[in-house]
Amino acid sequence: MKSRSRSRACQTIALALSWLAWPVMGASPAWQPERNVELIIPTAAGSGSDRTGRLIQSLMQDKKLVERPVTVVNKPGGGGTIGLVYLTQQTDAGHHFLVTSPTLLTNHILGKTTVTYRDLTPVAVIGADFVVFSVRADSPIKTGADLVARLKKDAGGVNFALANALGNHNHIAIGEVARAVGADIKALKVVVFNSSGQVATSLLGGHVDVIASPASQVVQHAESEKMRIIAVASGERLSGALALVPTWKEQGVPAVSANWRNVMAAKGTSAAQLAYWDGVFARLVQQPEWKKAADATLTENIYLNSADTRKQLDQLYEQLTQTLRALGLAKL
Repeated sequence: MKSRSRSRACQTIALALSWLAWPVMGASPAWQPERNVELIIPTAAGSGSDRTGRLIQSLMQDKKLVERPVTVVNKPGGGGTIGLVYLTQQTDAGHHFLVTSPTLLTNHILGKTTVTYRDLTPVAVIGADFVVFSVRADSPIKTGADLVARLKKDAGGVNFALANALGNHNHIAIGEVARAVGADIKALKVVVFNSSGQVATSLLGGHVDVIASPASQVVQHAESEKMRIIAVASGERLSGALALVPTWKEQGVPAVSANWRNVMAAKGTSAAQLAYWDGVFARLVQQPEWKKAADATLTENIYLNSADTRKQLDQLYEQLTQTLRALGLAKL
């Protein structure tokens, strides 16, 4: 009798567990991509954004972060607007992504496109290249404070150089510093070159006083003592090769500017789709290969999920609008 009672009890428990394991009527499984995934790169093959996109593609497939094939599509031209428009034309939500930068915001502020980030769905921030300010090793400008003093005295007396367009994050970094210290922002003299390499050459040749650039373009010159990095436009001091470089904030100037690496999706991407991609990108930035690539390019491995990316874009759009207005470039 005891054996039979124990057997019935086990059957009852097993039946109860089977009901608990049974799918709830009407409940849908977690979303997953149903077809190929496309990474849209708004620059040409071989560019920095292209290398980033292809690393994302490789890790998604090799690490099986995504079960569907992932392809890279280059849509260069128009300062990023061609790739942006291409994304807005996609109706297959959750399967197409634009790997972009602050140009997504500045193109609208500068009047280059009518499409804004609000016409898309933010997915992730996957890194940031903070702008650094460098001078020649023999420059009389030894520190950020020296540059500030020069700007306050005569903003037009300092020659800056940057790549590769007015109104980009490098130009905005210069404007942020000038605006923060009360210098005449519209008197700034800025020379634009096609590449960061040309910018570095112009400084080494003594043709300009200060350059604003990604750290990866100048750190080798700083290590060989041909240049001096006087400030980095980050909120906190960075690590690695830049650990000894003071931030503008440390030097009393509240200026932060970076080439943020963003991932955007088409408008209409669902909450379930965003939840899936939040998980994918959170795992992607933890891969050893991703971290190694970030270290090699002096990129800060910063990650924000879709909700936090939207908040950051809201704040950044307002900040960039104010600075570009001060520079006389905003069309809004």
